[in-house]
Amino acid sequence: MRISHGLTSLASPHAVTIGNFDGLHRGHQAMLDKLRQEARTRGLPSCVLTFEPHPREFFAPEQAPTRLTSLGEKAALIAAAGIDRLHVLRFDDRLAALSAEEFVAGVLARTLDARYVLVGDDFRFGRGRGGDFSLLQALGPRLEFTAEALATVSVADRRASSTAVREALAAGNLEHAGSLLGRPYGITGRVIHGDNLGRQIGFPTANIQLRHNRPPLMGIFAVEVWGMGDRAHPGAASLGVRPTVHEGGRATLEVFIFDFQGDLYGRKLRVDFLKKIRDEEKFPDLPSLVAQIARDVDHAKHYFATR
Repeated sequence: MRISHGLTSLASPHAVTIGNFDGLHRGHQAMLDKLRQEARTRGLPSCVLTFEPHPREFFAPEQAPTRLTSLGEKAALIAAAGIDRLHVLRFDDRLAALSAEEFVAGVLARTLDARYVLVGDDFRFGRGRGGDFSLLQALGPRLEFTAEALATVSVADRRASSTAVREALAAGNLEHAGSLLGRPYGITGRVIHGDNLGRQIGFPTANIQLRHNRPPLMGIFAVEVWGMGDRAHPGAASLGVRPTVHEGGRATLEVFIFDFQGDLYGRKLRVDFLKKIRDEEKFPDLPSLVAQIARDVDHAKHYFATR
């Protein structure tokens, strides 16, 4: 998959879909399946247009939703879906100021040379969210593209959406989050150096770099870790601010991988969250924390033994 940026013309026509695609849930997957089919039928390369940062992060960063996927994770998922191109536009004052008509003419027509445009049935765009599917339909004949809207995808009578995934993760309902995503929720990052506390207390952990300081879930989990050979390795993970050892610390993802010894520094791993064991809590002293970690590890091992 090719990745491109900016407003310079790509000089070739595309079949395009537009959105933030955070998490790439089953609704997004249906969009990409439809786009790929239409692109093949029309003899066009498929293109996903997305934005960085998320528009809500640009307008109100303190109120923006937590990220489900970093840009790199999103790109990997889109590539795995068989899409030919990911085009990333920086969401800034210039882009936010474009009217809906200017966005269609300048971005869809001139930059991407869109001949087919697929959007969700509730898609809005342009300054003040002034554009919708009916505007795309109206402008399409003059700008030589066909517009189509895809109906909402539901899972267990609930609309598949990034918001629904965030709510399920925040509630610790990993099974429902997985059904909305069509896969376990995972975080990918490189192993970085930590404070080596885990090694000192008998539970050496891989410290996974987080791209954002507000993960969509917190607590202690049974996990599977990918990136160490051709199979998943079971483990127990802590995702949180570690209140027993740090006051006001940043969110940290630490994974104790069962029956593993070796150097993982610098390696990119994906951690899939399968079951929530408990919420993060502050213990009165380090021995109490160590005792609880041992119980958490036993809990996770029992989960895998009876899975």
